[in-house]
Amino acid sequence: MTSMYDVEPSELVEKTSEELKKLQELKPVAWAVFVKTGTHKERPPVKSDWWYARAASILRSVALLGPVGVSKLRTKYGGKKNRGYRPEHFFKGSGSIIRKILQQLEKAGLIVKAEKGVHKGRVITPKGISLLNSVASKIKGSKPKKSEQPEPTETVIIPEKRPDKASKREDKTLEKLDKIEDKKEKKVKKLVKKDVSLVKEKEKLEKEIVKEEAAIQNIAEEKEKIDAGKNG
Repeated sequence: MTSMYDVEPSELVEKTSEELKKLQELKPVAWAVFVKTGTHKERPPVKSDWWYARAASILRSVALLGPVGVSKLRTKYGGKKNRGYRPEHFFKGSGSIIRKILQQLEKAGLIVKAEKGVHKGRVITPKGISLLNSVASKIKGSKPKKSEQPEPTETVIIPEKRPDKASKREDKTLEKLDKIEDKKEKKVKKLVKKDVSLVKEKEKLEKEIVKEEAAIQNIAEEKEKIDAGKNG
């Protein structure tokens, strides 16, 4: 049986992206038109359907590396940034894009959250493996056979994974940043509420001042009338 390991990764990603376009759960977000895929990139993607290509690539990466999280995938899709006369530095890819695509793939039932030992993250589901293998069989079937002899089957050995302390630290840092952002949003909302209440109080005071000025003017007019009567 043909599997995802028997075809070129670039062809697999290209054909899988066409299949992902048929899924209702997988749709580009509104800001996908003008966003960059990372700070190391100079411009947004040229292709209009790049979202599906990135989703297909992430699906294949989850199948190979799972369980895998956003932090490791950000490293995978990062790159060196051109800093002019200064030395180039490596920058991670966009976490928001990867997070949204993972959520959409999970909603479509192609991946799921799981834990294996010290590792936790997304792993591919039987539905996702079936999709990749079916695409691979279509690619393999469309190519002419070089010889009538059966091809030798290759055994894919996946190396044993070890705990990555750096990735754990990065995950904790990202969680802290998310908490800080939430606190900022709450403070901004409170300040907005205070501003609204201050504006209302200001309007109320202005109305009271207008009333008092009108009352003072009435008193002054009555006094003038009384003085005029005395003089007459």
